[in-house]
Amino acid sequence: MKKFIVPIVLLLLFSFTTNSVKLTDDDRKMAIKHLTQTRDHMTDALEGLTDEQLNFKSDENAWSIAECVEHLAISENAFGGLVQKTVATGANPAMKDSVKLKDDQLMGLITDRTNKVKTSETFEPSGGFGSHEATLEAFMDKRKEHIEYVKTTEDDLRNRYNSDLPFGTIDGVLLIVFMAGHTERHVLQMEEIMEHEDFPIEEEEDK
Repeated sequence: MKKFIVPIVLLLLFSFTTNSVKLTDDDRKMAIKHLTQTRDHMTDALEGLTDEQLNFKSDENAWSIAECVEHLAISENAFGGLVQKTVATGANPAMKDSVKLKDDQLMGLITDRTNKVKTSETFEPSGGFGSHEATLEAFMDKRKEHIEYVKTTEDDLRNRYNSDLPFGTIDGVLLIVFMAGHTERHVLQMEEIMEHEDFPIEEEEDK
């Protein structure tokens, strides 16, 4: 009888340990920091811009600042679905060695504007939200949801994996980092637009 009891006890202990693993405090704080800082960077960059400035294009093939915001709103919604899909696959610690990038490496890679990426048609801006204000609100609402999710989730995101992005296999925390880095990448694009020599500048009124 003892021969049968010991394996059963070990199995129960292993199952309890696996199910009780959660996101670490350090990973949670890091992910929230990235999501919050990149959101705030965007709102700071957009503050006070006129319609003319929001819709300025350096050439006919370039995006305007307003279009960058729309792309981010579309993407933020898609990222939410990607996180849900990743979590739904369940924990799989055996895939840990498949992850080749660390958090800071992925953030550096995605925010490097010298690496140009062609956006797929699904994520192209098309005016689908109706106005810049509605577009920004859609982004902010989704980002708020994602921050709240990271704050409260019991999911062990380090042991959830996804291979849908062009970086090979990444874990759930890296997916959150990618979400934040993607925002930062396009805020940097907005700032590049503002630095263009033809970008409209508001003249100060005479006092």
